[in-house]
Amino acid sequence: MPSTPAADALRRARAPILDWYGLRRSLYPWRRTRDPYRVLVSEVMLQQTQAARVVPAYRAFLRRYPTLSALARAPMGEVVAAWNGLGHNRRAVWLSEAARTIAGEHRGRIPRQREVLARLPGIGPYTAAAIASLAFGRAVPAIDTNVRRVVSRALLGVDPADVSSVEVRRLAERWLDRSDPGTWNQALMDLGREICRPRPRCDRCPVRGACRFVAEKREPTPSPRRQPPFRGSTREARGAVVRSLRPGSSSTLGELVARTGLDRGRIAQAIASLEADGLIEAGPAALAGRPSGRVRLPT
Repeated sequence: MPSTPAADALRRARAPILDWYGLRRSLYPWRRTRDPYRVLVSEVMLQQTQAARVVPAYRAFLRRYPTLSALARAPMGEVVAAWNGLGHNRRAVWLSEAARTIAGEHRGRIPRQREVLARLPGIGPYTAAAIASLAFGRAVPAIDTNVRRVVSRALLGVDPADVSSVEVRRLAERWLDRSDPGTWNQALMDLGREICRPRPRCDRCPVRGACRFVAEKREPTPSPRRQPPFRGSTREARGAVVRSLRPGSSSTLGELVARTGLDRGRIAQAIASLEADGLIEAGPAALAGRPSGRVRLPT
């Protein structure tokens, strides 16, 4: 294991990163608020979705559900329909369930503690740490794939695959700016997303002069195989089914085939996987692939 950097080296590396991030801080609407509800919505939306795609969905969602209580009262199917276009619709179910849990078990107040946040539906360790630091100023590192890459390369001179999660967390906690942990976490996430990519843009990096990965002239590990094409995939069929359903009413499998233009086998497969994930409610006939079987969004 490479030697770890001294405390003064960690402190010196903070300023250029924060200066770089300062020019980007107002790019997205969720960066201009510390309202816990808005932070919660943005962090769930940003799971597996590019920030630019989230912006219009985030604004539309908050217009429809401006408060946590409004979201908690909304029927599940309506929330899933409002999520349309972001993909990974299971997140809409988790967000709805989290809002109901907060309303019922936490008196409508989003918890401040990372450990309590992590027990909410759809809120894993990273999202819990992000909410705790961004909304409440808790001094906890939020470590996603991007942050892990920055910490591993800048401080140890290795790619993430060559260092343990325990070591990355230890260094991230040492490097954390405890005076403003939310801004620091956002800055590292942005640096990993925009500059320290799997194929890094080292010539644009604000800490290239202090980065051990650059100093030791390391080469990035080849990226894993890309995700399969969307067209023709189960993901495409799942999205088409959800978009074709309307809150408060049901449709037959045959009607979904006609609306989507996809073949019955693909629609039947999509219905089965969506029902298993709790994103729709399907009767036995629909699950058996019969055209007369009925499907609806959950209540």
